[in-house]
Amino acid sequence: MKVQPAAYLRTTLPLDLSVLDTLDSGRYHSIWMPDHMVSFWPDSIWTPEFTDLATVSPSPHRHLDAMAVAAAAAVLTDSVPLVTSVIDTVRRHPVMLAQSALTIDHLANGRFILGLGSGETENTVPYGFDFDRPVSRFEEALEVIRLLWDSEGPVDYDGRFYRLHHARLDTEPFEGWPPRIWIGGSGPRTLDIVGRYADGWWPTGAWTPEDYADKLTAVRRSAERAGRDPAAITPCYIQICVMGRDEAAVEEILAAPLVKSFLLQVSAEFLRGLGFEHPMGRDWRGYQDIDPAVLTRERIVEFLDAVRPEMILAVIPHGTPAQVARTIKDYVDAGLRVPKILDYGGMAGIQYAATSAQNVRDAEDELMRLCGDVE
Repeated sequence: MKVQPAAYLRTTLPLDLSVLDTLDSGRYHSIWMPDHMVSFWPDSIWTPEFTDLATVSPSPHRHLDAMAVAAAAAVLTDSVPLVTSVIDTVRRHPVMLAQSALTIDHLANGRFILGLGSGETENTVPYGFDFDRPVSRFEEALEVIRLLWDSEGPVDYDGRFYRLHHARLDTEPFEGWPPRIWIGGSGPRTLDIVGRYADGWWPTGAWTPEDYADKLTAVRRSAERAGRDPAAITPCYIQICVMGRDEAAVEEILAAPLVKSFLLQVSAEFLRGLGFEHPMGRDWRGYQDIDPAVLTRERIVEFLDAVRPEMILAVIPHGTPAQVARTIKDYVDAGLRVPKILDYGGMAGIQYAATSAQNVRDAEDELMRLCGDVE
């Protein structure tokens, strides 16, 4: 398949569905819709003291239900695939996911893709969900979803986490084909699951092209072992970056507290491999340790004081849109085919938001030029 970028549809308030006409124009491979209860941004620094974005929105956690937004997008678009990016199988029972996905796929005339993951601490633990053994729970959920889609009449299932007894889902798939399933994950077990079940894949952590290539190889080997066509699994990636029109702009963006906070998503182990000690300590696990409500102002201020620009620059692509495009091309050479360029420059403040959107478009244009007819 040719390289084609994906677009994000923000699923936070204020919701802007007017952009769907532009996103459905043929420019984008698909529209991705995040599904969260909370964001990664700590509450303690979502204040005017640290960012003027707090004067526009009272909270970074004004999330809407991605499945509901996908249903609305399904009837407001004509041709672009719609993807949840991603829904976890902790907060939603697989039976309901199976039914909801079929429903949206009928509304979308076969364009809906169910993007799934095993979950994250900040979206589950504060709400009382059982986050024990999330990968095992995730695999069972996939089995249940596929079983309901593929079976005629009542089915039984006796698993560790889910049990069905004479359960049925008689709603037939749109034109006989169930929705595609894309999976987000990077651990060895999850990569094996991707190869056995998924039609598309995003890594939740692949900070170098070489790492991306290794993980994609693991996915494809798993698919081969399962008797599936490895080439039928769409390789995707959400490429976080920092873009500015020149070096001075990038330097200014990197000084912003919310941009510095990106490093909370990176594990201490990975950062140590790049030659840096993580400001949150040697045992910090990255996004799995983020709980925005309990990261106090004192701890985050201490963290921000310890973040050095070179730590962030060592992890993510940065520079002008053209420079970032050239870096992402290395991921394309490693097998990536559907990139979503996510510029954290917009988190530097209100004045950077419009520039960030244009930078993303310019990087997409340059990436398409660099890729040409790459298959």
